[in-house]
Amino acid sequence: MTAQSNTTNLRVRYSETDQMGTFYNSRALEWFECGRTELLRAIGLPYAEMERRGVMLPLVEAHVEYLGRARYDDVLTVTTTATMSGRARLRFDIVIEQADGGMGVARGYPVHAFVDPAGKPVRPPEWFRKALEKTDE
Repeated sequence: MTAQSNTTNLRVRYSETDQMGTFYNSRALEWFECGRTELLRAIGLPYAEMERRGVMLPLVEAHVEYLGRARYDDVLTVTTTATMSGRARLRFDIVIEQADGGMGVARGYPVHAFVDPAGKPVRPPEWFRKALEKTDE
């Protein structure tokens, strides 16, 4: 299956920093969510639409490596690549870098399971697989 990628920028807000003047460690996972959300939107499946179609993606695993600092008002580039991980899981590989200079801030991957509204695991629907397989031609 073809991997899909998307890049988006975000600006570090003051509330995302700590007393040391850098981003608070849990913010990386929130920025991962921004990357995931924007990638799904870019392939034509905003997460709200997936929920309307009866598919949810709860987080089942997460890994973060902290590479550098991000301070208030820094612009960050979040590059997200989605690939299937097994039959009913979706992995998002994410790299967060300083937009100015490319210094690494964090990288990692969350893994999400496909479930129905009752929380029962399901296979990814055909409409999702088709959207993930589309490539820019």
